[in-house]
Amino acid sequence: MIYFLLYLFCEVLLTVEVASRLGGLMMFAEIVMSAFIGIGILFNFRATLVTNIMELKERRLDANGFYQRNLLSLLGAIFLILPGVLTDIIGILIQFSLLVGLIINRFKPKYPPQNNPTYYSKDDNVIDAEIISDSPSLR
Repeated sequence: MIYFLLYLFCEVLLTVEVASRLGGLMMFAEIVMSAFIGIGILFNFRATLVTNIMELKERRLDANGFYQRNLLSLLGAIFLILPGVLTDIIGILIQFSLLVGLIINRFKPKYPPQNNPTYYSKDDNVIDAEIISDSPSLR
């Protein structure tokens, strides 16, 4: 409860400060514009979800990346829809962190190839050997 009141206090102070500098009409335009951006993200979420499921299925995306792209994108869109300057800043930061994560993940391989000699399994101390015996009981 104390965190919510602290958030609400910061939201009101920041919104009043920005509104006093921008003016009432520009503040209204900022609230409406950020809400439209959030709604646009929600409308495109279905196509984004299908794309992310296909990338997860093709193993080009891990579970953590899938979580970040979908749930955090929804959370950022909801923050953009809510009126207030602090929620808009949080929503934009969430969306930009997803964008930066997408750019970094494009150039970084998620799963090392299995035939790579630098790839090691969990049992690095196991020696693979074949035992050949002349004993007729083993044949």
